[in-house]
Amino acid sequence: MGDYLRLEGIHKTFGSFQALADIHLSIAKGEFVCFLGPSGCGKTTLLRIIAGLEVQTAGRITQSGRDISTLPPAGRDYGIVFQSYALFPNLTAAENVAYGLVNRKVPRRAVTERVEELLALVGLPGSGPKFPAQLSGGQQQRIALARALATKPGLLLLDEPLSALDALERVRLRAEIRSLQAKLGVTTVMVTHDQEEALAVADRIVVMNAGVIEQVGTPMQVYRDPATPFVADFVGKINVLSGRLHPGRVVHLGECRFACEVDASAPRDVKVYLRPEDLLARPIVSGDANVFDAVIEKIEFLGSYCHVSVAAAALAPLTLTVYLSLNYIAEQGLQAGSRLPLRVAPGRMRFF
Repeated sequence: MGDYLRLEGIHKTFGSFQALADIHLSIAKGEFVCFLGPSGCGKTTLLRIIAGLEVQTAGRITQSGRDISTLPPAGRDYGIVFQSYALFPNLTAAENVAYGLVNRKVPRRAVTERVEELLALVGLPGSGPKFPAQLSGGQQQRIALARALATKPGLLLLDEPLSALDALERVRLRAEIRSLQAKLGVTTVMVTHDQEEALAVADRIVVMNAGVIEQVGTPMQVYRDPATPFVADFVGKINVLSGRLHPGRVVHLGECRFACEVDASAPRDVKVYLRPEDLLARPIVSGDANVFDAVIEKIEFLGSYCHVSVAAAALAPLTLTVYLSLNYIAEQGLQAGSRLPLRVAPGRMRFF
């Protein structure tokens, strides 16, 4: 595939504050990449540097082999969609979409054809004469997306494009953006602080924290094999237990002794990270080293499955979160105070 966009040694400081430190990243042609992280981690600053709206303090950016590090925004090949839609309120939807084409002096007939094609592509055929105030938030964001794609850019930049929408519209539009991106094959970089959004749409996720990249990987890699405690904690829900790892692939957690898949040359203290779905509700089988007893403290109903908070005295005074299906809870007649034997999957423990 080759690298379409390369960031090499990007630094950015604002006075004495370091917003970005030594960012290295390669993005392939046609890839959908999400910058994910908490507010203030530098993800939007990095997107703005790619767009030329912010100038890096040091470092180099190449796009399709061309050094764009010092080019103004107009000299770069991208379309951008902002969180706030940023549509011109005095222009119709069609005029908004046509804006970049008119500026490039594209013949009127070609502009009309392209606008109609794009309005159909984003699911709003016939909405051309409407003004932004006559459209819903989701429709305005579709118009902003059509405008960004009008000039057929090689790169699409999305800055938290869904955060101003309600939950249902957000889920619907993220699926549409993903299928549109796959259809057009346009290299896309999206900034988001919503982990579910990143896991759902990205080919790869760049997890950022305090101006540095903590991990780059597929959604599955980032979720299942977090590289750092920050990634484990930020992406998805996690249980953190204090334990001691021993030679022979054994970990002690409180009074319990569990088999694991990590060996140690000498005993050492560790933090054990376990996803809620890696604690499995199982009847106790004699001889299985990885089963322990818990008592349900609270069941939080979330539709088809539930967050179940359990206390496990043998693991020290600790509350764990387990995911159980609603059907399982109903079949077993589980409620607060119920005993719940749980099994830890040996291969699912992460040690830091």
